[in-house]
Amino acid sequence: MKSIAVERLVKEFSLEVLAGGDQLDRPITKLKTHRPGLEFIGYFAFFPMERVQILGKKEITYLHQLSEEEREKRIGNIVNYHPPCFIVTGDQEGLTYLKKFCAREGIPLLRTTETTTDFIAKADGYLTKTLAPEIALHGVCLNVFGIGILLRGESGIGKSEIAHTLIGRGHRLVADDIVVLKKLSHKTILGTHDENNKEFLALRSVGLLNVVRVYGRKSFQDETRIALDINLTKWEKNTLNNELELKTKFKEYMDVSIPHIEIQLQPGRDVAGLIEAAANNWYLQQQGYSAAEDFLHRIESTEK
Repeated sequence: MKSIAVERLVKEFSLEVLAGGDQLDRPITKLKTHRPGLEFIGYFAFFPMERVQILGKKEITYLHQLSEEEREKRIGNIVNYHPPCFIVTGDQEGLTYLKKFCAREGIPLLRTTETTTDFIAKADGYLTKTLAPEIALHGVCLNVFGIGILLRGESGIGKSEIAHTLIGRGHRLVADDIVVLKKLSHKTILGTHDENNKEFLALRSVGLLNVVRVYGRKSFQDETRIALDINLTKWEKNTLNNELELKTKFKEYMDVSIPHIEIQLQPGRDVAGLIEAAANNWYLQQQGYSAAEDFLHRIESTEK
């Protein structure tokens, strides 16, 4: 199970540490934050205690209105579950009682000036990406016409050279050689680099290029949602028959199905142009248009 320390959250969002500063190494393992509500009235049947607990204006105002005895009882019940940390939003004051409990139990109490809605959206997005299940594979990741493409093929087949051609046409590199895939949901795979290969493209006979230094900032982006999986293979005679494939083929990564095509390589083929065509065709398919279905419809209309 992946985890990050509370300290990374503190640094990422410039959080103020109010208590438990010596416990910032506590692990966070869950993708989403949680705002305790029913827990304050003693209902803990479904309390996600492993999540970061967010205390917004509603929660803090409620606690302020309780008697000291009742407040300590309600807070004590939640603190006893030892969540990774508490984060108070909106730069709210009057948190002496929270500081006392958190300091005693060794739970970080943090504060942000951001509103509850804004902070939860940012924190959930950050945790989802950071803690998402991931795999690393050999390939190239690109963004072509705003569409994320995973380019695969055996070593030396020319993936990086094709990526270089696409960059020259105005498209963007995400990762070369090692591509990190992160599963954000049952439908979404995010492609990114492994930090070490960020901005670098390796070309045989030329060497390592920093594409940002050579081609400018527009030649690179940090991550992209993978929409199309393309496998580059060696040319096999008499295997390309231009069949009208009405059914999309798929490749699975961490149980997420990604549309898949295969492109065979041969001297003289404009493979970069074929990849651009595949990206545009995928986009049209998302709009509900299928060239193959349109063509067959025309044939059927003519026969009538």
